[in-house]
Amino acid sequence: QVQLVESGGGSVQAGGSLRLTCKASGFEFPSNCMAWFRQAPGKERERVAAIYTGGNTYEYDSVKGRFTISQDNAKDTVYLQMDSLKPEDSGMYYCAAGVYWCGTSGFATGAEFWGQGTQVTVSS
Repeated sequence: QVQLVESGGGSVQAGGSLRLTCKASGFEFPSNCMAWFRQAPGKERERVAAIYTGGNTYEYDSVKGRFTISQDNAKDTVYLQMDSLKPEDSGMYYCAAGVYWCGTSGFATGAEFWGQGTQVTVSS
C-alpha cells in the first residue's frame, strides 16, 4: 500500500523558513517523478516543484530561487526547503508520487499517489 506522509508545516512570519518532509512507503523509491503541490482556500491546486530521474529538479517561477526540492534515497524521503516565505505561499501543501510527466519544461498536474497534506500559513 502506497503511503505519502507529509510533515513540517506550520505558521511563520513573512521572510521565514520551513522545511516540509514527505516520507514515502509502499513503492520503490525514488519514483520517476515526485512533486510538491499547494492549494489555497478557494483556489485551484498549484504546481510548486518536482524532482525526477537523475535527481533533476524543476521549480515554478512563483517559488524559483526561494524553494528547493531534494530527496534522500536512504530515507525514502522528499523535502521542500522553503525560504523567504511570503503570505501568498500560504496553503495546504501536498506531496505526490508517480507524477504523470516531469521534464525541463515543467511537470504534470496529475499523479498516481497523493499525501494528505500539511498546512503552511505565512503571516505578514
